[in-house]
Amino acid sequence: MSRTRALTEQAADAAIDTACRVLRLPSVRDQYAETMARAERENLTYRGMLAELLMLECEERERRRAEARLRTAGFPRQKWLADFDYTANPAINPAVINSLATCEWVRNGHPLCLIGDSGTGKSHLLIGLGSAAAMAGFRVRYAPAAKLVNELVEAADEKVLSKTIARYGRVDLLLIDELGYLELDRRGAELLFQVLTEREEKNSVAIASNESFGGWTRTFTDPRLCGAIVDRLTFNGTIIETGTQSYRLAHTQARQNTQNGKPAAKRPASRAVLVEDGSESDRHTDSNETASED
Repeated sequence: MSRTRALTEQAADAAIDTACRVLRLPSVRDQYAETMARAERENLTYRGMLAELLMLECEERERRRAEARLRTAGFPRQKWLADFDYTANPAINPAVINSLATCEWVRNGHPLCLIGDSGTGKSHLLIGLGSAAAMAGFRVRYAPAAKLVNELVEAADEKVLSKTIARYGRVDLLLIDELGYLELDRRGAELLFQVLTEREEKNSVAIASNESFGGWTRTFTDPRLCGAIVDRLTFNGTIIETGTQSYRLAHTQARQNTQNGKPAAKRPASRAVLVEDGSESDRHTDSNETASED
């Protein structure tokens, strides 16, 4: 291997810049001068300086990959678990959410159901947990239920349904929001069922719904198909009931009470349920029982 002889500092800087561009090491190119100066001040060895530069490059690449995963997920807005206000809705147990944030359930391919009325934080938690999974290296995809079903119907009409189902089947975590807001016809429900079947016990699905399981027959009008979908979304999964009190409404009422000198009303305690067997899911169909935030 030939060696470059006595380069001037200017020539060496130019050579490093060119090599970093060719090797696609932008972080090394941006940081080597500062790192080298610090190495001289702190008497770092050449090996130590090289290790720092390479670690910077690895960290920056992972940051860019994480940002790409977040973009690919298709979140409608940015929501982080760290921004969730548990004091605003004390029905949510932080320990349960922190446990889910480790993404062990995603790693194991287990489902998650967030059930509660509008304004109780379901979408915030759904997007926040999805963002945590994306940052942890998992492939995530977010879709409102109606948009997902419409995409499947269009794919079926265009003869590309298998390809579309396979695409949704490959992601590590599929997030389905707003399930239960609109009634699905039999065709749409069957197509959604195919997506869930493709992912069953292999990759995770998380849903947010304003309807308790007992009310899903209004969304999935075929009782047998409804039962099969509930079974796939609850087997070995976690169910968090987020309650019926809207955070937005409670916030407005609390502000008015404060202005009128009245104490704010307390909210009910939460409950998270780990379903070991799909047949047990019927126990959790009443959204008027103890609730937790979405």
